[in-house]
Amino acid sequence: MRSTGIVRKIDQLGRIVIPIEARRAMGIEVETPMEFFADLEKGEIVLKAYKPGCVFCDNVETTIVFRGQKLCAECVQKILKRRGAQAI
Repeated sequence: MRSTGIVRKIDQLGRIVIPIEARRAMGIEVETPMEFFADLEKGEIVLKAYKPGCVFCDNVETTIVFRGQKLCAECVQKILKRRGAQAI
C-alpha cells in the first residue's frame, strides 16, 4: 500500500470523502458499493469495491451464477466430488 499524500478529516456524522483523484484512479463511481475491512493489529481500515463472491467461500475469482447464487469453480468441484459426480 502506498501513500497518496491526501488527508481528509472525518465529519460530525462520521463520514469521510474519498477524493475524486483516488476514485478515478480506482474506477470507483457514484453508487459503487464499498466494503470495509479493519485490521485491528495494524490500526488500519481498508476500503474495497464490493464484489460479492461465492456463497460458500467468498472467492470472487472464477464465479458463476447458478439459480441466483454465485459459486466459484473450486466449490463446484468439491460439491461434485462429494456427490460422486465428475465436472465437465
